[in-house]
Amino acid sequence: MAKKLWNVAIAGATGAVGNQMIECLEERNFPIGKIKFLASERSIGKVLEYKGKPVQVELLDHDAFEGIDIALFSAGGGRSLEFCPSAARSGAVCIDNSSAWRMDPDVPLVVPEVNPHAIAGYTKKGIIANPNCSTIQMVVALKPLHDYATIKRLVVSTYQAVSGTGKKAIDELRVQTGEMLNGRPVEAKVYPHRIAFNCLPQIDSFEPNGYTKEEMKMVNETVKIMESPIRVTATTVRVPVFFGHSESLNIETEKKITVAKAFELLKNAPGCKLVDDVAKGVYPMPIDAAGQDLTFVGRIREDESIDNGLNLWVVADNIRKGAATNAVQIAEILIRDHLKG
Repeated sequence: MAKKLWNVAIAGATGAVGNQMIECLEERNFPIGKIKFLASERSIGKVLEYKGKPVQVELLDHDAFEGIDIALFSAGGGRSLEFCPSAARSGAVCIDNSSAWRMDPDVPLVVPEVNPHAIAGYTKKGIIANPNCSTIQMVVALKPLHDYATIKRLVVSTYQAVSGTGKKAIDELRVQTGEMLNGRPVEAKVYPHRIAFNCLPQIDSFEPNGYTKEEMKMVNETVKIMESPIRVTATTVRVPVFFGHSESLNIETEKKITVAKAFELLKNAPGCKLVDDVAKGVYPMPIDAAGQDLTFVGRIREDESIDNGLNLWVVADNIRKGAATNAVQIAEILIRDHLKG
């Protein structure tokens, strides 16, 4: 018989994703017995709320996970590498939002609508990895198309909101926009260049092959999640949008997918919302996806340059489905199918 209530810790609770994890747990009525908010020294004593009740933030350290069943991590890769093993040794299953564990062969990398079966692999290290935000929304949209026609090659270009970098980036875009509109000089602190009224074709640092770390995350994570040798190339761009990542996808499949068939496959696909009526100017936009948990798909059209090609435009809230909601969905499947009370 499944345990009715579970003790949950959120590591990095005071950050943007940590705050959203709290909200998602509340919204989805996750069966929590005890909740614990953890953060670094500078946040100790800060009070957050869970379902209207105050909860004091405690120190994230190696002894913080005694009695915890599930630990949701959004505290950065370094802290995940340091504290996830301690949490696992204490008996907690860690669901980590950083890139620290994603490509570890003993750690499942999970998007619930795509590969929920992989969650069973958590027993190897007591850790489940949450994919990159831009990868999550992409594979949600690609899964029904891949199941039908097998994707051979994927070209993705992303247009990513500043919230993917965190609160300081949100503040910088807001301040820079105001300064420019008032004719004052701006200062770039978070990004290498001004983000207001600009696009930056660099997310994270560059690798020796000329791609950024963000681009290579999308390449490698897609293959692992989809469990298929899809050939992927990516260009990731930071744009002056607060919330919501947009992506242009071009896929080549083993057999043809017509626009009508793509509509049919995506209309009722788990986690997807088909938004495509170009005659009326209806297509996915970040302003509509913000605050939502679905992945919006539209601008579907055949690629006329190849035999079996398709173009799609995909948008999702990067803080919710791209991070917090995906982690909570993993936790829901974990308690339903894998953990015992």
